[in-house]
Amino acid sequence: MNVTKDGFKDRQLHIEDYLQMVSAEQKEYAEVSAHQRIAENNDIITDFQTDNLMEQILHKDNLNKAYRKVKLNKGAGGVDGMSVDELLGFLKDNQKQLIQRIRDGKYKPNPVRRVEIPKETKGEFRKLGVPNTENRIIQWLLLRVWNFPTSCTTP
Repeated sequence: MNVTKDGFKDRQLHIEDYLQMVSAEQKEYAEVSAHQRIAENNDIITDFQTDNLMEQILHKDNLNKAYRKVKLNKGAGGVDGMSVDELLGFLKDNQKQLIQRIRDGKYKPNPVRRVEIPKETKGEFRKLGVPNTENRIIQWLLLRVWNFPTSCTTP
């Protein structure tokens, strides 16, 4: 594939992109770079294994690995107050319902808990969002499949 020079153009995010200003963190709205043209022909490589992506995400081995990762990372509980130590019991009781909500497209992440971490400079704080443990499991399920594809071939 012959690749041309890719051009970057700063563009303002639109409301559809969920443009927000976080007054504590930013002084102005965020901008992103947009590619003008990447390749001479508009061929897109689409031979990734995606026909059973949901099955890969919700596979029991993936769920077990995600649980272990969340358990090892420890961390504080989210807005629901559930600690990482309570996660195994929660999954045993609610695993089927959680998986079904994901399959049906009815899963909605809970709000994150805002925590302020003191910076080294006096009087300044860094704002941190802490997701609840259920959300962390879902994030790891997705992350493992997206970052570690089982088969990826290129022509």
